[in-house]
Amino acid sequence: MADYQTHEHDVIVIGAGGAGLRAAIEASASGVSVGLVCKSLLGKAHTVMAEGGIAAALANVDDRDNWKVHFADTMRGGQYVNNWRMAQLHAQEAPARVRELEAWGAVFDRTPDGKILQRNFGGHKYPRLAHVGDRTGLELIRTLQDHGIHQGISVYMERTVVRLLKDGDRISGALAYDRERGRWTVFKAKAIILATGGIGKAYKITSNSWEYTGDGHTLAYDVGAELIDMEFVQFHPTGMVWPPSVRGILVTEGVRGEGGVLRNKEGKRFMFGDIPENYKPQTAADEEEGFRYVLGDKEARRPPELLTRDHVARCIVREVKEGRGSPHGGVFLELQTFAEWFGKKSKGFNAAEHWKKKLPSMYHQFKELGGLDLTKESMEVGPTTHYMMGGVRVDSDSQMSRIPGLFACGECAAGINGANRLGGNSLSDLLVLGKRAGEYAAQYAKANPATTIHTEQVDSAAKWALAPFDRTSDENPFKIQADLQDMMQDLVGIVRKEDEMQRALEGLEKLKARAAKVQVTGNREYNPGWHTALDLHNLLTVSEGITIGAILRKESRGAQFRDDYPKKDNAKFGKVNSIIAKGPDGKMQIRLEEIPAMPQELKDAVMAEAGGVLPDELK
Repeated sequence: MADYQTHEHDVIVIGAGGAGLRAAIEASASGVSVGLVCKSLLGKAHTVMAEGGIAAALANVDDRDNWKVHFADTMRGGQYVNNWRMAQLHAQEAPARVRELEAWGAVFDRTPDGKILQRNFGGHKYPRLAHVGDRTGLELIRTLQDHGIHQGISVYMERTVVRLLKDGDRISGALAYDRERGRWTVFKAKAIILATGGIGKAYKITSNSWEYTGDGHTLAYDVGAELIDMEFVQFHPTGMVWPPSVRGILVTEGVRGEGGVLRNKEGKRFMFGDIPENYKPQTAADEEEGFRYVLGDKEARRPPELLTRDHVARCIVREVKEGRGSPHGGVFLELQTFAEWFGKKSKGFNAAEHWKKKLPSMYHQFKELGGLDLTKESMEVGPTTHYMMGGVRVDSDSQMSRIPGLFACGECAAGINGANRLGGNSLSDLLVLGKRAGEYAAQYAKANPATTIHTEQVDSAAKWALAPFDRTSDENPFKIQADLQDMMQDLVGIVRKEDEMQRALEGLEKLKARAAKVQVTGNREYNPGWHTALDLHNLLTVSEGITIGAILRKESRGAQFRDDYPKKDNAKFGKVNSIIAKGPDGKMQIRLEEIPAMPQELKDAVMAEAGGVLPDELK
């Protein structure tokens, strides 16, 4: 152990996005020593890209909203395979977490009477998203960081964790290296919280940044934790497809929440063509109802562009496949129709200034990076890999995995979102369940004795991580990653088929064999090839989990769309989750497990929002 720098804390949090920061703050407030480890720089977490808002039933804009409606919306969006207890806690506690954030200094947009303003978002019945223009995630991170640095939290930046360590059945620590120099650090802890985000870099087109390589999923899986719902990968319907300089960058759902409409190359608002009956226009004038809804008319119908993300993404894919897409393989998203309509009703309305105020980040980002003025021009958008509903299986209340002392929260944990996440729920999820993870991890650390770090585990992990330097082959880590991304995009993307996914499984085995031979040259300092070589293990692990989960679930539900099984199969799959674990032989195993029955009080809440009818999945 003499060669390894060691830091000891009661609780180690891996990941410094919103979930990790909120967990670290809560654990530190409980009086335990906390270390916060992040893969890049503090403040660069992907939470800053969450632009639309924080979903919480504050009822500031529409007083009909409450936690039961939010709960019902979340369950409906997740197609009822959510962990209902997590969805309940989330809906109940989100308003308090938002007000707490405000008390810590978050500056929200305001209603005329000074309350936190809330906007419409896909899948939410009422205006529910508390926001700061379209920079909500940035404000959330800023507030949590400003608050967190006063809690006495030790921060370790640009450290990548390669292996979790165990003392018997318990978690005891983690081995990491610093990305600049490649030097080892051992973190000793009684409890570890994983908050590492998603898996977007397993796909070619993604809104995710380079950090999102499934680290937390794989770290947990490797030490015996279970993964759940890995087949459910959310493809956000509106990522930029043109110009190339902004390809994959997210166009926040807030654009549609503020009146943006989708059109195909024929100029048709195609979302009216394939939507639930209660959304269909009764007359030509009803197309304008959505605009009145955007402006706060409680009796107007929600615009079809604000259906759930999985539905909108599939409609866009259909338009492209049937030849009605934009020139570069997407569709058009534009604000001009709403601006023209509203301009006729409001004298002196300046559309350009209105959008610059409502969507400042969107305006400046695309103006600077793509030379596109969204106040005057249509955007070409298409689905982009965005969010992972699947992740580490944790206890609903405490967020602890089946490994004692190992907790998870945020995007790398799973359960709350089921088959599809509603926009805005991720930010309130990370606040609510991040807080719970920190609280219960601190309790666990206080109740249990110190752990022991076993040198042989550390040495074994370090040897594995350094192996690429000792090999001689022509396998390049960047090429393997690119081949994986192409394959997952083509064979396990938005629309899935059995034969294509079986080919993906075969391809994954070949990529694993190539990854085992990958060579890295140079030394450990400033070596991006080495970083990528280590990321491959995580990316291949989560890709296999996604693929076997998607093969097993022979139905279409939420983000999982099977072209060969286009309908839901409630009898077989409507009441089960897929559970993945490492078998005794070291291979990935998967099974289906029945979801516990929902209490009658929560069933009543769902029925109240479903016209008095209980969904088949809950019967």
